[in-house]
Amino acid sequence: MKCRIVITWSLFILLLGFRAQAQEPVQWSYTAKALTNDTYEIKLAATIQDGWHMYSQKQPDDAIALPTSITFIKSPLLELEGAVKEVGALDLHVDPSLGTTSNQYVHKVDFVQVVKVKVKAQTNITGTIRFQVCTDQECLPPATTHFAIPLKG
Repeated sequence: MKCRIVITWSLFILLLGFRAQAQEPVQWSYTAKALTNDTYEIKLAATIQDGWHMYSQKQPDDAIALPTSITFIKSPLLELEGAVKEVGALDLHVDPSLGTTSNQYVHKVDFVQVVKVKVKAQTNITGTIRFQVCTDQECLPPATTHFAIPLKG
């Protein structure tokens, strides 16, 4: 009997793990567009599947949502200019059952950062994006994705 219970729970946990791995509702793409010889516009583009939403970097005071955060690895060859901007249709979502609001995106959002290459050299801008996606019924655990985008100085 104990063996049957252990096997049943093991199968349940295994299937739950496969379900979580199979859900990847956000696809990321990364580009660098030269603005001048040494300045680039970095675009971290998120394409979000229908029925899902992703949270903005900035949230209202009453939000319980996990904001998206972007971290650039420091490099002596690079200088970030300004803050990361969001380009997309921002939606202020009101959840009456929880009494909270959140800033979120559906379908697509681009995170844009201007960066300057300090010396004539080929390098990469690297970092991580930590984000969470939800539907009206469920949220996936926060995810982190890494990026490396080539730049020429």
